[in-house]
Amino acid sequence: MLLATDLDGTFLGGLAEHRQNLYQLISGSQDIRLVFVTGRGLEAVMPILSDPAVPVPDYIICDVGGTVVEGGTLQPVQPLQADMDRRWPGERVVAEAMLPFAELERQNVPQQRRCSYFCRHDALTPALAEAAAALDCDVLYSDSRYLDILPKGVSKGSTLAALVDLLGVPRDEVLVAGDTLNDLSMYEAGFQGVCVGDSEPALLGATAELEHVLHAEEAGCGGILQAIVHFGLLAPEYLEIGTAASVCGAADLVMVYHRLPYEEQRIKGRIVQRRPKSPNGIIPSLLSFFAAGQRGSWVAWSIHDEGSDPPFEVHSTVDAQRYPGLVAVRVALAKEEVDIFYKRFSKEAFWPTLHTFWERAVFREEDWTIFLSVNRKFAERVAAEAAEGATVWLHDYNLWMVPAVLRELRPDLRIAFFHHTYFPSADAFNVLPWRREIVGSLLQCDYIGFHIPRQAENFVDVARGVVPIEIVERKGCAPRFLSYGCAVGLESMTTQIEVHGRRIGLGAHPVGLDLGRISQSLEHAKTAGRRQAIRDEFAGKQLVLSVERLDYTKGTLEKIRAFGDLLERTPALRGKVSLVVVCVPAAKEMTVYDELQQQIEQAVGRVNGQFSEVGWSPIRFFFRPLPFEEVVAWYAEADICWITPLRDGLNLVCKEYVATQGAITGEGVLVLSEFAGAAAELHGAVLTNPHDPKDLRERLQQALVMDTEERSARLRGLYEIVAHNDIGRWGRDFLDAVRARAPERA
Repeated sequence: MLLATDLDGTFLGGLAEHRQNLYQLISGSQDIRLVFVTGRGLEAVMPILSDPAVPVPDYIICDVGGTVVEGGTLQPVQPLQADMDRRWPGERVVAEAMLPFAELERQNVPQQRRCSYFCRHDALTPALAEAAAALDCDVLYSDSRYLDILPKGVSKGSTLAALVDLLGVPRDEVLVAGDTLNDLSMYEAGFQGVCVGDSEPALLGATAELEHVLHAEEAGCGGILQAIVHFGLLAPEYLEIGTAASVCGAADLVMVYHRLPYEEQRIKGRIVQRRPKSPNGIIPSLLSFFAAGQRGSWVAWSIHDEGSDPPFEVHSTVDAQRYPGLVAVRVALAKEEVDIFYKRFSKEAFWPTLHTFWERAVFREEDWTIFLSVNRKFAERVAAEAAEGATVWLHDYNLWMVPAVLRELRPDLRIAFFHHTYFPSADAFNVLPWRREIVGSLLQCDYIGFHIPRQAENFVDVARGVVPIEIVERKGCAPRFLSYGCAVGLESMTTQIEVHGRRIGLGAHPVGLDLGRISQSLEHAKTAGRRQAIRDEFAGKQLVLSVERLDYTKGTLEKIRAFGDLLERTPALRGKVSLVVVCVPAAKEMTVYDELQQQIEQAVGRVNGQFSEVGWSPIRFFFRPLPFEEVVAWYAEADICWITPLRDGLNLVCKEYVATQGAITGEGVLVLSEFAGAAAELHGAVLTNPHDPKDLRERLQQALVMDTEERSARLRGLYEIVAHNDIGRWGRDFLDAVRARAPERA
């Protein structure tokens, strides 16, 4: 069958369960073609196409019949569009001809091959009709206020009839649906149709004598489903597909993270669980929500190739004693899927774009296809695990498309998303070829969290270019976050928006630290000896520490060059200050960083070659990961921590340094990029612009000459922030905000 339907009040109307049933029926069938037939302009239809809950139409007839395009490409359907173009005298010609009619008020909406006005019924004078006829145009009036001037013979019905004939669809396989007099021409074209419940009385009156038109009782999609049954257009089993009940699991909280809460190791053909080699503070925090025996699932990928032994097991225990209600749920991915989905596509397409390095981005449609497939696997597994009304907590951009699929599969769920990476403004994000699909998916969430207000506001900026957004609530950012003191500061942020009748909460939740991990590392048996060795090696010198991963976003190369420049301009510092750079290499598969590694090593070599003296090298460079206990020893002994990313979602290294110095009552100075998310939160850091070599030098020099009293005061303030807003508080605050934002379904 071919379903040709109006949008507002019809295909977008009715009860939520009726919409879901009809949309799933269409999406799951190869035998239903969908045509949107609307009075909206094409631009006004595009936001609907970004809503993943709404099926993508095969064709769109808009502008009251004046425009007809393919649904997937939005390209004109020829020769139909060319024929209407020839009959249209032009917008300016029509608008000027209507100027004498003062009762007409031009509609401020997108429109092509038509001119649209507001007017009362008494404005429909013979003179108006004559003026339109002189231009070879028709006048269409509907809903007691809308008037359209259209090319002669053009209407929703005429364009639909021409499209049906072009496609070769038998007319008895077409069902039209509408709710206003604007839709009358579709019924007059002879198609069987339905006036959905709550239709405009004028439409009901005009179609009362038409035997091929059903006046349905149910509104919107419910009326369309009634008509499909009434006219026998599909076999009963199709409707059964649309109304099949979802199967629920038992998990009240579903955590969806890129890592399992343990590491897997294959020993003699068996998968064995091991404690993570490099534990991060987030995993223990997320696990803590299951410590009281709460039923839950932790969903993450696990590599499994078809045909390998042993057979893949979806479920496994995590720690039966500490987390008796928690089950690890493994999503089976082939190694090639992981390599493309995570190591290649996410890092080569999304990562550079998110961090505003879009010129480095590589977009491959085949990779996007894999990305969609992996995200669907995650969504299907989550849907099977979650209990009725459960909360699902999704983590980061690798899972952007999960909400779209999950909302379709399980509309009862409360979906929360936390974006761990930086989220840029529209100027950068809109470079992504799939921005509409991504934003449409995220807008299926009930709550979306970011590190800082600026990133949340950037998301609103991006979303506003995709769909109409109503700002429901805004809140001030102070005193927790800087307003004007750094590049990522903001005075106020949006905390609630409404899109397509749904309200979505937004929040700023900078991730905190596991302070216990810092304390344990300081008390480690080897730490005291390592600290003493560092003190001995750098005796009489100020120690500047830099710790980061190998990545062009981290500003390592710019920092090394600035340090060399400082030594050249300030000879008195030579032999008095040392820079230690700990640079953790990327995975071997990520060859995108090979050139950067060479540039950094060459820059270190140039500085050391130019300024080294007997017993002193300006830069110590570690190109390898260090055990966390050793890193903490460096934190404890460093006079300055110099963290200068060009762009960063948050940056936890700077917090680790502050926590370590605070725990030992130190006087360390934090010099931090104002483009790191943490800069908006960490009052007391010396902020620097890493894009400005002069500022990099001067802010480091400021830290080098800072007196003891100022150093201590700054550190006390920083430590208070880091100690209060720890990882546990981050998790609790986020989940409390999610639960406070009850999902609203129309």
